[in-house]
Amino acid sequence: MSFAPSPSPSCPSGVRSVREQRERWEKKRSCAGRELVQTEQRYCAQLELVTTYFVEILKAKGTLRQDIRESIFSSIKSIHLVNQTLLAHLEQGKFGLGFEQFCPQLPHYSTYADNIQTAHKTLQIQIKKNKAFRRFKKLQESRPEFRQMKLEELLALPLERIQQYKHFLQDLTENTSPDNPEFLQLSRATKAVSEVSQRIQDNARSHENHLQLQRVQKLLKGRKGRLLAPGRWYIREGWLRTVPPKGMETKPKMFFLFSDILLLTKPCGSLHPSDKFECQRCFPLKECTVDKVFGHTKSQGGLISLTFPKAKLMLMSSNQEDINDWYRSLSLAVGQLKSKSTVVHRRDDLCRRPLRSYEETQQTAPSAALASAPEDQQTTASPQPHGRKRNMVPSEVGGGSQILTSSQATPSQTASYAPKRMKLSDAPKAGSQESSGSSCVIL
Repeated sequence: MSFAPSPSPSCPSGVRSVREQRERWEKKRSCAGRELVQTEQRYCAQLELVTTYFVEILKAKGTLRQDIRESIFSSIKSIHLVNQTLLAHLEQGKFGLGFEQFCPQLPHYSTYADNIQTAHKTLQIQIKKNKAFRRFKKLQESRPEFRQMKLEELLALPLERIQQYKHFLQDLTENTSPDNPEFLQLSRATKAVSEVSQRIQDNARSHENHLQLQRVQKLLKGRKGRLLAPGRWYIREGWLRTVPPKGMETKPKMFFLFSDILLLTKPCGSLHPSDKFECQRCFPLKECTVDKVFGHTKSQGGLISLTFPKAKLMLMSSNQEDINDWYRSLSLAVGQLKSKSTVVHRRDDLCRRPLRSYEETQQTAPSAALASAPEDQQTTASPQPHGRKRNMVPSEVGGGSQILTSSQATPSQTASYAPKRMKLSDAPKAGSQESSGSSCVIL
């Protein structure tokens, strides 16, 4: 058996591994950059279709008023100009510089994202009511340049592009060496684009929630349940059986859960079936307690107990997964409400020193005057002049505290509130040395 040493490589293994890692980074970076440039070229061409064949021609023909055009197309023309500049940098391989100049123009995308629902609504109204615009839109969309794409699809492209930028920038940043000058530029661009992306997602979620509230509102009969309220979010809905308190037969009810309330409804009219529901109770979740009850369903389904300040509700389902989902949704909604309503006190407020008592103020302030005044003047209480403000006078009765004003107190009470003279027998024995150094006059 030969123990001859194997030929050593030309470079150390550590140096080779770093070099291989950098090669992998560069390969992934070039792949992401190539895909970014190709998709950016296609995106700019699609934006040009909208600005050329819709915005400019509609402005020249006067088919739509200016306010309607701005409501539909918003800032898409400015977005097109910004992205043409970005494309020129990307085609030269200057990703960091391109996005560094692109990020200050992101407010155009934010404005466009905030207006997208209004644009969609205005567009649908014009398609329905404006015959000339409807014919013009159909004619433009039939051009071969559009490749059978509708105007509605083209208007949604800027929002989709922001989401794509976020992923491209993350890939480029992860595969760029930290000592590369573009690393900081790409990192800052990733953060800025992510903020706009989050804003777009929040707007979309808010709009979807608004549609859900409108849908449930249409299902409710009458004016008892008004769901469109600021800050209210739709969570879920479904059938559950309510358990009566006296052991009667369970009844199926339709429940709608929102972020702050729980609606208990029943179908309207058994003789004339419909999709409408009648709202029977509206339970606020702010002071609700959610508990899971076991042992009443024989491992089939489950039972939930909801305790409110003036009511208690028992909900049952034969589906174990469904009742678990309801329990999680209710617990999460109640927990979020309680966390929002929790008041956090400052430590200074909780540890404030108590107000000084009336006796302390009378002992500290006029002590010098009492010491220098004759003895007969010290025993008489001077009356309060009528022109002064009313003073708050504390009175300790039976360990409690009463607040009286000088106008409400009788002369006898006012005299009794003056600092009492301490007898020698009442003075504490152990604290005789401490009292000699205080401002109190002990007779």
